[in-house]
Amino acid sequence: MLLDLAEHKDDGFVALRDIAERQGISKKYLEQIVTLFNNTDFLRTNRGYQGGYQLAKEPRHYSVGEILRVTEGGLSPVACLDGDPSECERSAFCKTLPIWKGLGEVMSNYLDNISLQTIIDEYGNVGADEYYI
Repeated sequence: MLLDLAEHKDDGFVALRDIAERQGISKKYLEQIVTLFNNTDFLRTNRGYQGGYQLAKEPRHYSVGEILRVTEGGLSPVACLDGDPSECERSAFCKTLPIWKGLGEVMSNYLDNISLQTIIDEYGNVGADEYYI
């Protein structure tokens, strides 16, 4: 949804039905996604006849990492890293904890360095308006 809004940022406010039609997904599903962003600074909304959604910032200011943190609740590869790992009774002798921490750092660094604008610029013509996340 955010990528579609980024690609159509010059169109003003975009209706969910237009995004749903372009992406081949239901409007009802998009309504569920929009609620995840209600308490963030990701979207601007406009109600009424010309209503819809648009990005609150330029596409270069949205990283895939931050989007996934909002939609998925985090990027931790294992549940014990969602909170404080020391709270886990096994953390003091868990031989795999450093591996999961390292993987989490690599994933975060990678995803935090890909913006919506990067996707548009580098993959802009692949599948032309047909992508699923």
